[in-house]
Formats: sequence, structure tokens, C-alpha cells
Amino acid sequence: MTIQPIFADEAIYVRWAQIMRAEPTLRFVSLQDGKTPLFMWLLMPLFKVFSDPLFASRFLSVIAGFTTFLGVSAIGWRYLSKTTSLMAAFLITFTPMIVFFDRMALVDSMLVSFSVWSLFLGLLLIEKARLDVAMILGFVLGGGMLTKTSGLFSILTVPVTFLTLKRLGVKRQQWVKTAGLFLIAIIIALGIYNFLLRLGPGFENLSSRNGDYLHSPSRLLQYPFDPFKPHLNDLVDWFPKLLTWPILGLLALSLGVWVWVWRRNSIITAIFLWGLLPLLAQMFLLKTFTARYILFSIPPALMMAAWGFDEITRKLSGRIKRVISIGVPIVILFSALIFIQAILTDPEKAALPREERQGYLEDWTAGYGLREIADYLKSEAIKTPIVVGTEGTFGTLPDGLWIYLDKTPNIFMKPGGSTISAELRATAKEHPTFFVANRSRIQKDPAGTELLLEFPKAEWAGKRDAMLLFKVEVEQ
Repeated sequence: MTIQPIFADEAIYVRWAQIMRAEPTLRFVSLQDGKTPLFMWLLMPLFKVFSDPLFASRFLSVIAGFTTFLGVSAIGWRYLSKTTSLMAAFLITFTPMIVFFDRMALVDSMLVSFSVWSLFLGLLLIEKARLDVAMILGFVLGGGMLTKTSGLFSILTVPVTFLTLKRLGVKRQQWVKTAGLFLIAIIIALGIYNFLLRLGPGFENLSSRNGDYLHSPSRLLQYPFDPFKPHLNDLVDWFPKLLTWPILGLLALSLGVWVWVWRRNSIITAIFLWGLLPLLAQMFLLKTFTARYILFSIPPALMMAAWGFDEITRKLSGRIKRVISIGVPIVILFSALIFIQAILTDPEKAALPREERQGYLEDWTAGYGLREIADYLKSEAIKTPIVVGTEGTFGTLPDGLWIYLDKTPNIFMKPGGSTISAELRATAKEHPTFFVANRSRIQKDPAGTELLLEFPKAEWAGKRDAMLLFKVEVEQ
């Protein structure tokens, strides 16, 4: 769980959770950076169970991934077929992209879980048209928005479930009642988001930060297919590596089957659109695009692939059916296990897309050796108070180091720039003083320091960054 180095956003989320746990008046501290707080709220109790804060936070994502597994299985079992349910559960378990992100302390796995269960409850509300189901749906939709503001996509895509009205046997005279119940669910979700988050300062940052991530309407009108085309190139790079070719092939066959039967099976159409519409919206709107941003579109795609597998094998018979039914899962399993084995044992060897590998394993965002550095600093702090400077003020440094030094006595942190400040050098006359930095940020060892520890990062094209711990010497 912790073999992969801590990522910058992971460090931020874990540190926020520690602050929220320590100080009740700061339970909404994430709003200051335009981030919703539910992930951090749910993480706080796990700090009492696990001593390693990174393990605790990644374990929360594992729990979220398991609820996604249950949600996908439930949708397939109730609304498609038992075979589809089992195959979808199999794909969720072994798809490399799901495995990779479901063991990282990022909010996206939890967002996926809320999205999948929103889809299930949306279909259930169409089927049952009950107020209690509408209320639960509202809470789940609200939970998605409290996890990440892009949970709004689940609210915007809820209407696609209306495609299943006839399929689920809803009489025409009940359509208005069903629409009213969906409206109640949406009101509950928006109420949770607006009223709960207004209890803390910084609510306005949630909307003001949108400009950092989204293109303006005028920009989109002027260049409607930019950034869509570059983002499409990203998908072409990501999918073969993070989904594998066998799963992509099965998905392509399933789309072919869907073209012929979409009028007769509105449920699979609704599932397909549940994943496709948010994906297209992000490709048109987002300035920056990373694989985890589209994670909540993957379970619907895998359900689509599982449904197509069932439809194809159902039309076969005899030996061919047995070969396909057994052979396809085996091929998918072995192609996925190559990636999974690397992630679990040696992440540097995993065939990640270039930008993903760079961010998670190579750049300053990858926090190699921070726990070991923290252990060394703790051993020094037992003897006497120490001062620790970092070359960053937000992200991997200092947050990735701070999470291991939380509540440790005799350690005083001084975040700063890529050079050792005069103030930090002055403290070396009074207390042992240390400086933690990325090699790529400082280029060479600062004058008047002693290099104590060095933790190399993943190599690329003959270059290798490293996390460094220096001791600042007393100036003569």
C-alpha cells in the first residue's frame, strides 16, 4: 500500500485531515483552496486505527473502491444479468486503471463510488418511484459533491435514467410523479452542498477556483475543438496502458452490439451515457487533463464491456461458447496482472502513461523517502529541539513530511523557497537545523551544508531526481 511514493495531492489531503482532527474550528480548512472536505472528514477516524497516515488514507480509497465493486455488481445483477454482474465485478477488480487509483489517497476513488451508486439509485427510483429512494439518492448525490465539485456531473446526468421508463415498466401516468421525485433528490443534493459547506469560511473559493481549471465560454466559442483534440490524443495514449488492449477490444465489440440493440435495451444505453457525457464535457471544458479526472467514466464503460460479453456468449453454443467464456477472462487477467504485479512490487517498472509516470514517480510531486527522513528527524529531536526547512510551502514539501511529524515535540517547521534563507541559517547557531529539498529544484548542494540522506526517484532518459536531507552548518 505504501510502496509507491506519496503524491503531492495525497500529502495535502492527509495534512488537511490531520489539521481538521486536531482543531474542530478548522474542519472546513480545505475550502481555502477550493476543495470540498468529505474525504478528509472520513479519513480522520482512520488515524486512530492506523499509525501510518499514508496507509490510513490509501486504505480509505480501498474502501471506496470496494463500494464501487458492490455498486457495479448490484447494477448488473438487478438490471442486466447475473453473467454481466459477475463479469463487471471481474473487470472492476483487475482493470489496471482502477487498481492504480483505488490504492491512492485521492478523492477520485470516492467520487467514483458515489457516481456508481447514484446510477443504481437513479434506476431504482425509476423502478420504484418511492420517496425514501429519492431521499437516499439525494444524499448520495450530495455526498458526491461534498467529495469533489465535479460530483455535479452525476446530478446533470441523472436525466439519462429516464430513458429506462418503458423498459422498467413505468406507466405514462406515473412519469410526472417520477420526475417530481427526481427533483426532490436534486434539491436535497444541492441543499447538502450549499447549506453544509456554508458553515465554514471559504465557500466562495469553490466557484472562484473554477477559472483555474475550466476554459471560459468565450474561449470555447472561439476555439470549440481546443482542448478537445489534445485531450483526445491523451485518451489514445492512456487507454491501451491503463485499460489494456483486451478490455478495449471487448469494449469495442460491445459498442458494436449496442448499435444494433440500443432501442431495445435502454438500460445499457443509460449506463453508456452516464459515463460518456461527463467524459465529453471534461474533454471540451478542462484546461488540464489527467487520467484520474476521467476515472468515474470507467465503471460504466466496464459495465458496457461486461454486458457485451454476455450478449456475445449468449448467442454462441457448444465448444466455441466454452472457449470464449473461459478464454476471454483469462486473456484479460494475464494482460492486467503484468501491470498490477509491477505496481505492487516495483512501481517504477509499471507501464504508466508518460505524464502520469512523471507526476507520480519522477518529479518534485513524488515524495520518495519522506517517512525515512521524518524518522531521522524524530531521532534527532529526542536529543534537543531542531528546526527543519523545506524548499516548498505547499504540496509534497512540506505536507508530505509534515504528516509524519504531526504532534512530534521539539520539531519546528519552516517552509520556504529553493534556497536556504538567511533566517534558517541563523537558527543553526541556536538549534540543529536541517533542510529538505528536491535535487531538481536546487541543482547542487547549498554552500555550508552537509548531505545526510538521499533518496533517488524513478529514472527517465538517463535523468533521476532525488529527495535530499541536508544539515545546515553553523557559519563561521
